[in-house]
Amino acid sequence: MSYVCGLLVAFKYLDHDFKVRLKLNSDQVLSVMTSIIVGVLVGGRLGYIFFYDLLFYLDNPVEMLAFWHGGMSYHGAAIGAMCGMLYSAKKFKLSPFKLLDLLGIGSCIGIGFGRIANFINGELYGRVTDSFFGMVFPRGGDLPRHPSQLYEAFLEGFVLFLILHIVKTKCDVKDGVLFVLYLIGYGFFRFVLEFFRQPDAQLGTLFMGFSMGQLLCVVMISLGAGLYQVVRR
Repeated sequence: MSYVCGLLVAFKYLDHDFKVRLKLNSDQVLSVMTSIIVGVLVGGRLGYIFFYDLLFYLDNPVEMLAFWHGGMSYHGAAIGAMCGMLYSAKKFKLSPFKLLDLLGIGSCIGIGFGRIANFINGELYGRVTDSFFGMVFPRGGDLPRHPSQLYEAFLEGFVLFLILHIVKTKCDVKDGVLFVLYLIGYGFFRFVLEFFRQPDAQLGTLFMGFSMGQLLCVVMISLGAGLYQVVRR
């Protein structure tokens, strides 16, 4: 339900850009939506399999199709959505940067819905804390933990969306700059918030004590910095 709501609200927000700025008709917008939805679902699932629990799925290949057992990766979904947007750009002969800019700001809406759903499900909870923010999660034992899902919904969803919306509506920037800001902004917020989030049980912490999410965010920020050099030229 969170995926459906996030996608519908994001495309409603972007409807004017698709039809006026990019001059796409309703059928073409639907095609773009379909490409992104497929990219998010396939990329999110494959990302979780490869980034977070590859050995388990190699031993249990049938579980790769068991979406109802959970297991979706944001970074995998982001890669899938990017592929969907690049496919649409080629199909309709549009600037890839124009579409990626819209993908970045629209993704913030989906992230916000997704993190709220994580909170409702009592999953992806935070680390143990004695602060007054602490909450006891049914699957997290008896000790209070950070509601890190709400931290992520606020920063990665609302705050990042607000920043990109202001830049989009108030500033005259080159195509691609919004997407660069999205990559770097999300990577930075997620990297910091991972210190409050309980690492995945099957992985724990990895290189230099960082989580898989943090390592992927380093790659994301680096990609954003490299893409900025391309946009400048």
